[in-house]
Amino acid sequence: MSLRRAFGPFFVVAGIMHFVTPRTYEAIMPDYLPAHRELVYASGVAEIVGGAATLHPRTRRFGSRFSIATLLGVLPANIHMATHPERYEFVPGGRRSLLARLPFQLVFIAWAHASRRD
Repeated sequence: MSLRRAFGPFFVVAGIMHFVTPRTYEAIMPDYLPAHRELVYASGVAEIVGGAATLHPRTRRFGSRFSIATLLGVLPANIHMATHPERYEFVPGGRRSLLARLPFQLVFIAWAHASRRD
């Protein structure tokens, strides 16, 4: 399987994890957002849908775009974590790893973009 094709299964598994360990994702939600559990589930569904859509040629472009939109949608949580590292001491690597997550989101977006091609 090519790296481009691996995006779909990876994103599906990432989405499933929102249902397996929702508290992990709730812990990183910014306080200003309401309904943390519901948003965790919604983002999990979005990751599953986007990842699954990249697996079929007819829906691959939609899945790529939808996944990019999902990644952009969760970017505020990553920014929140990086700007409030004292709240996320449980994250290995502390502030450095929280800051490193930000450009890494661009890697995921590029991977989602690459998954659109046949």
